[in-house]
Amino acid sequence: MSRATTAPPGEGRPQPNFPGPAKTKPAKMVREDAVYLAKLAEQAERYEEMVENMKLVASEGRDLTVEERNLLSVAYKNVIGARRASWRIVTSIEQKEESKGNETQVGLIKEYRQKIEAELSGICDDILKVLDDHLIPSAESGESKVFYQKMKGDYHRYLAEFAIAKKREESATQSLEAYKKATEFANELPPTHPIRLGLALNFSVFYYEILNQPQEACGLAKQAFDQAIEQLDSLSEESYKDSTLIMQLLRDNLTLWTSSEAETAAVSGDGEPAAAAAETEAKATDAPSEGSKAE
Repeated sequence: MSRATTAPPGEGRPQPNFPGPAKTKPAKMVREDAVYLAKLAEQAERYEEMVENMKLVASEGRDLTVEERNLLSVAYKNVIGARRASWRIVTSIEQKEESKGNETQVGLIKEYRQKIEAELSGICDDILKVLDDHLIPSAESGESKVFYQKMKGDYHRYLAEFAIAKKREESATQSLEAYKKATEFANELPPTHPIRLGLALNFSVFYYEILNQPQEACGLAKQAFDQAIEQLDSLSEESYKDSTLIMQLLRDNLTLWTSSEAETAAVSGDGEPAAAAAETEAKATDAPSEGSKAE
């Protein structure tokens, strides 16, 4: 009796449909897609996703375009801004409950505040790593160098706002170093340049609110304002709105800091009108505050 022939393993039966090799998109297309999705996320006010898309772009190891760096800035500014606003509100409530002697509520508020602080730390550490590992080393233009060092100073400043003891000192030191480096690069830009003015604005707020050095803060803000005023006629139409808006913020801070109200002004974070450009070039708005104004 002849033996029935059997099909080799796999023959005569449905084969699994394994996918072929993944079709990878060219790097340029991936970058363009990420930028587009970041813009889409911004319109949808989904800023965490905006951050993730711009981190992908920032991690490529090359300098960002003006549009890309502004999208990155707007993304992180909105993510951090919401937490900073929450922290200020919760801290204010905590102080009120402490003054009333409500220990139970104070304990609950403290835990909640620490949760917000952990989120703030995570966001700041995230962007600072992107800056140190990718953006600062790959910066080519003078504008980019100022922009990234200023951004580094800003996020160390945000850490110093709620940190205590040694951690606050470390964050303040890192912020000061970054702002000083940014200032060195900024001296190559015109006094009316929005990025240079924005740096002076935030650096002066750092001196006033973090280092508690009002004279340094006023001196820096006044110098930046006066130098810009001298060259106001040379401003291009493109940057006129951004530059004059930041100059107004510098003047507002000087008025606040030199008035008797400065001693009782509430501790604040950043605040700017809706028309202000994030990092002076892209639209973004921080939570409004009653104290010093920064970008």
